[in-house]
Amino acid sequence: MKKEVRVLGIDDAPFDKFKDPYTEIIGVMYRGGSFLDGVVSTKIRVDGKNATMKIIDMINRSKFKPQLQYIMFGGIAVGGFNVLDIAEIHKKTKIPVMVVIRRNPNIKRIHDVLIHLKKEDRFPVIQRAGPVIPLGDLYVQYKGMTNEEAKKLLKITCTHAKFPEPLRVAHIIASGIKRGESKGQA
Repeated sequence: MKKEVRVLGIDDAPFDKFKDPYTEIIGVMYRGGSFLDGVVSTKIRVDGKNATMKIIDMINRSKFKPQLQYIMFGGIAVGGFNVLDIAEIHKKTKIPVMVVIRRNPNIKRIHDVLIHLKKEDRFPVIQRAGPVIPLGDLYVQYKGMTNEEAKKLLKITCTHAKFPEPLRVAHIIASGIKRGESKGQA
């Protein structure tokens, strides 16, 4: 894997779950963990079911797609419980997909919350993402790549922090757009 592998890091903008019907999704095109080449965006429904298709459309229409080699997300859901079907994203874009998580998720607790919110139909999508695998200080799920590729991709993209630079910068940009300035870490 080349040091300047093209990666799209995708994160959602902050939102008020009681007021905002939609939130922005920001994708940053990165060369490895070093250079920002561009930004793409779309909107999704908060707690909706449209994130997977909106993100597939955003990627497939992007001028960056021909160079894009990997897609990264900072979690399996965006905009609250708008759960990402990473198998479908991989299938429809033909690009390997990785979910990067800071802490090992409590899958039983997530399932219980979905039942409580009457959104249990989203749990099979989470299960389709595959097992959560520890890689160093992070946890990942992926489609379309091997465990060895996942390790290499994290090594290349974690340049300024313990979290991949494409995701860190997507978070900063999304936060800055929504709040007027960025806040916190990715």
